[in-house]
Amino acid sequence: MTMSIGTMTARPARGPLAGLVAHLVLSTALAATTGLTGNGWVAGIAYAIALYVLLRTGLERAGMRALGAANAVTLGRAVLVGGVTALVVTSFSQSISLPVLVTLVGVALALDGVDGQVARRTGTTSPLGARFDMEIDAFLILVLSVYVGSTYGWWTIAIGAFRYVFVAAMWAAPWLNGALPPKFSRKVVAALQGVVLVVVTANLLPHGLSFAALAVALITLTWSFGRDIAWLRRTELARRTTAARTPLTRRIPAARIPSQRRRRTASANA
Repeated sequence: MTMSIGTMTARPARGPLAGLVAHLVLSTALAATTGLTGNGWVAGIAYAIALYVLLRTGLERAGMRALGAANAVTLGRAVLVGGVTALVVTSFSQSISLPVLVTLVGVALALDGVDGQVARRTGTTSPLGARFDMEIDAFLILVLSVYVGSTYGWWTIAIGAFRYVFVAAMWAAPWLNGALPPKFSRKVVAALQGVVLVVVTANLLPHGLSFAALAVALITLTWSFGRDIAWLRRTELARRTTAARTPLTRRIPAARIPSQRRRRTASANA
């Protein structure tokens, strides 16, 4: 029985641990071929440890004993993003191999749609898988926006930071956490950010066109977030208006109504 319980407890950690080991292997390979600075190593390891802890916690909370095929693909993407992170931090103090960086980014983006297809075909879609995929995409966009910022200005970080600022704002305004209606344009805007950042990172366009492309990416992202925030705000105001017009007796918990009626009856008898 002890072995069985131990095995069940250890299973959720196997996938995240495999990701941590894979990142260490990738970082070692990058250090041996392209070179990594000490800060690059630290950034990469910090990312890998955070990924291990968060993914294992997510698996345990979801009651999942294993990653599954779809999440394994996402984990592979996450490992590649860890390599991109180490290279980008290294680029702050020394030159890096641009072909290697673009290859890692390209493969990570190419696999973006694979995990979703695998999940649907195997019937293993889950809230954890969707969140895992989204967070990896968001972090990759943030890292790339930091990388191009050293050349085109640090305003580009806003492209990657937009979502994190939005999430932070939910603490002050919980209504921002409301469910949004599906929009194809939202997907197009999200894809545009990745395409523009990859093209600019690979130096496929002249400096002026790259600057313009980044500006368009930020403008469209601002429009998309602004539209969603406006929709959420209107929905919240409508909810408050409806609540204000609802009769008081409907908003009072049922357990409290009898006691209030008793107090009114007692007052009338007095």
